[in-house]
Order: sequence, then structure tokens, then C-alpha cells
Amino acid sequence: MAPECTPAEAHLAEVEAEQAALRRIAALVARSVPPGEVFDAVVGEVRSLMAVDAAALARYEGEGSATLLAVSAEAEARVASPGDTLSAEGHNVTALVSRTGRPARIDDYTKATGGPHVRQAREAGIQSMVGAPIQGRERVIWGVLGVYSMHRPLSPDTEGRLADFAALVASAIANVQAWSELEASRVRIISAADEARRRVMRDLHDGAQQRIVALTLRTRRLAQSQAAKDAGLDGELRSLTVDLKGVHEELRTIASGLHPVALSHGGLAPALRTLARRSPVPMELDVRVPQQIADSVETAAYYFVAETVTNTTKHAEASRVEVTIEPGDGGLRISVRDDGVGGADPACGSGLVGLRDRIEAFGGTMTLDSPIGGGTTLVAQFPLPEQPAVEAEPATT
Repeated sequence: MAPECTPAEAHLAEVEAEQAALRRIAALVARSVPPGEVFDAVVGEVRSLMAVDAAALARYEGEGSATLLAVSAEAEARVASPGDTLSAEGHNVTALVSRTGRPARIDDYTKATGGPHVRQAREAGIQSMVGAPIQGRERVIWGVLGVYSMHRPLSPDTEGRLADFAALVASAIANVQAWSELEASRVRIISAADEARRRVMRDLHDGAQQRIVALTLRTRRLAQSQAAKDAGLDGELRSLTVDLKGVHEELRTIASGLHPVALSHGGLAPALRTLARRSPVPMELDVRVPQQIADSVETAAYYFVAETVTNTTKHAEASRVEVTIEPGDGGLRISVRDDGVGGADPACGSGLVGLRDRIEAFGGTMTLDSPIGGGTTLVAQFPLPEQPAVEAEPATT
């Protein structure tokens, strides 16, 4: 029979377990995984370390509420789901931590008050709950880390242990939050730029282009008038009509470069068909696009293909390009493959860095396979929410 450990040995084992848990969480943060994975890891580690029935993490939203970000619990102990709104008012752990900025405990949840989630906790039979604040920037309370028990009061040292762990993971959560905010700002910047291009395109179409068309028609009528012929100006007016047509075509080309009309009016597949018709290198399209893609993702996908085809035309010496767009791994998978000379290198200013930045801003990934003499394949993966079924027939050119 193994001898019982001393209190000092037990405490050392707890510290070592906490440090191991923190290292695992830090490794996730260093890999820049999505915030949800970090939050899930935090509650999972807390639940294991403290041997409780459940652990949860919530972020305060102001106006007396908090959002549940992650929960780790057995089925019978799960009383809420990520995304649920928790009340930060009344007599409950979430509210107590918010008001005091200190750890809080309730050992008789039949006396708790504060909204639907408290009622659900009572009905589920939660007996004891402890919460500790997560400090954000400038000592502002960012959220609450909580644990609870279904059958017995939590141990007397729960507040201290939970507060210590909450303080240690606060920096990791802050880093995740900062990274998430940075990623969101990148998406907003790119989306704003795309919207600005769309707006300029609409302004050109509805303003300058329409005026040029009107001037062209007036000039043509003047050239055909008897007064112009009598004055010997009909030839110059016909020449001016040709010049105005040229300006109009140049303006249409500029507007199309800002944001393809086909993308605005018909979506990704028609825009790529137009791109294929204009491509100097023959393009084969297989486009199976989920319905209701966000405009920002659709635009990013279009420019990924357009920029890749431009690079192929300039550098690859290819005889064909194959473009495949299809759902895959819970997102949108885009593959552009050519039969050119290969050897593409992002360090050589081929536009690949800009492509990667745009894709990663939307939480996507890009991979490059370009052996010398073996052609080039670029694959982009854009994350998407759950989508309806794909179109039955691919758009093929």
C-alpha cells in the first residue's frame, strides 16, 4: 500500500499540475489557434485540476450581462452552452464577482437569483459554485472563471486556488483577445477597402460613364447634323465620338479592375467565368459554391484566383490553368493549378505575400506547391459557417 503524501508533497503536486496546464494553454496561444480552442482548454484544465463537476468561462458585456464562452462538464452537469447570456445582476456568482472584483462563493444555490441561467442551475441541482475574476487591461474585470459541484460543497481552498489560476491564465486570455481583435480589424480593413472599390465602381458607372455615354450620343447627332456638315466640322465631331468611346472603354476597364461587375451582380461563379474568357492562358473552371457566402469571402476568393492567374500569365509560361472551388473541411477550398515552369517563391515579389495576408485575415490558410519544372499549385482554404447544400451542377468553362 502506497504511503499517503504529506501536505507539502500534495501542494507541490498541485503546483506542478498547474504549471503543466499553463504550459499546454501557452502552447495553444503560441500556435495562434482560434480563441474558442483556448477558452475550451482553460475550462478543461480547470475542471481536471480541481476535480469538479464542471468549469465555465464567461466574458462580461456590460449592462448587467455576461456571455458564456466555454464550459466543460458531464452531460448532467451542463446547464448552459457557449453563447448563452448570463445575468450579472442579482445574487449569483457571476454578479458577485462583477460587483466586488473578488472571488465569490455560493454553497446553497436554492437561494440564488438573477435570471434564467440561475433558475436552470437550481433545477439542475447545482449545490455549490465558486467564481474568480479574470483581469483585463488596466485592471478592468474582463470575465469570470467558475467551477461548480452538483453533490457537495466545494472545498474551502477552492476560491484561493481558482483565483491563483485565473490570475495566471489572464495574460494568455488577454493575448488571445488581442490577437482576435487584431484579426477582426484586418478583416474590417480589407472589407472596407473592398466596399470602397464597389462604391467607386458604382459612382463611375452611375456618374462619369453615363455622362460620357450621353456626350457620345450628342456628339454623334451633331456630326450628322446639316449645320456641322455646312461648317465642315462633321469629320472632327466623328473623330471626337471615337475618342469618347475610347475613354468610355478605358473607364469601364478601370471600373472592372476596381470590382468586377459580374461579382456584384451574379456572384463568384459568373465573375470567374468572365475572368476565364478574358484570360490569356486557357482556364478550366470547376466551381461548386455553397449558397449565401459572405460578400467579403466571395471577394477574397475572386481576387485570390485573379491574382494567381495574373502571376501565372506573367511568370509560369503555362499552357493552361485549372481552377477548382468546392466545399471542404467545413470551409471553401480553392485550388489553382498550372502546368508551367514552377519554382514560384513568395520571397521574389510575385504577389504571394499579399494573397496570404488577405486569406489569413479571414482565418484561412494558403499552401504552395511549385517544384521547378513541375507546375504550380496554390490552395486556399476559407472557413465558412455551416452552409446549405451545394449547387447540383458545377460552373465549367
